[in-house]
Amino acid sequence: RIHKDEVEIESIRQAVMIAEKALRQTLPKIRSGIAERELAAELTIQLLKAGSEPDLPFNPIVASGPNSALPHATPTDRQLETGDLLIIDWGARHNGYISDITRTFAIGEIDPELMQIAEIVALANDSGREAVSPGTACGLVDKAAREVIDAAGFGEYFVHRTGHGIGLEAHEPPNIRAGEELILTPGMTFTVEPGIYLPNRGGVRIEDDVVVTQSGAESLSTLPRQLEILG
Repeated sequence: RIHKDEVEIESIRQAVMIAEKALRQTLPKIRSGIAERELAAELTIQLLKAGSEPDLPFNPIVASGPNSALPHATPTDRQLETGDLLIIDWGARHNGYISDITRTFAIGEIDPELMQIAEIVALANDSGREAVSPGTACGLVDKAAREVIDAAGFGEYFVHRTGHGIGLEAHEPPNIRAGEELILTPGMTFTVEPGIYLPNRGGVRIEDDVVVTQSGAESLSTLPRQLEILG
């Protein structure tokens, strides 16, 4: 299962396309005053409308303001406010195979340090994806992403592994974590999802789905990674 054939990769690609369409359909609803739970419900509806199988890989994470500093937050009745960071982590299922994507948004103007961590996480995501190639150890992908955050002085706030395998389940091998010696080979599919989480203030995570190719890697997810400011 750790190696996906072309049919399986295409199913994951379709799951990514469904998820990205669903988010684009949801973005116009994002504004100050909407509750996390309401936004998660809208995204779920849009996932089904876009063609996801009803057995979603996981319930969407919608976390705003201080809640976005919790990597595994669940949506609450908190209403979005100007100055919030907003993390949305969601996925779709197609032919049994899943996607798992995260993007972070700003609600209006945000504190300069929050803008700074968004830029750092985007660079860490780039570095992690660029490190993916056949023959590379999983731990080196984690290292590539983590070093960017460490160098910027926020290493203590990156509190989880850089990624995990995706396929029929939302979490399966390979593990993209420090010290993992498993060698990447073509057909492996997994996430690259660095993050910075400032307690009681806000967090940023940018997560992409990648597949190892014969010569490097392809990111199946394509939505913009730079922080987008919403109403």
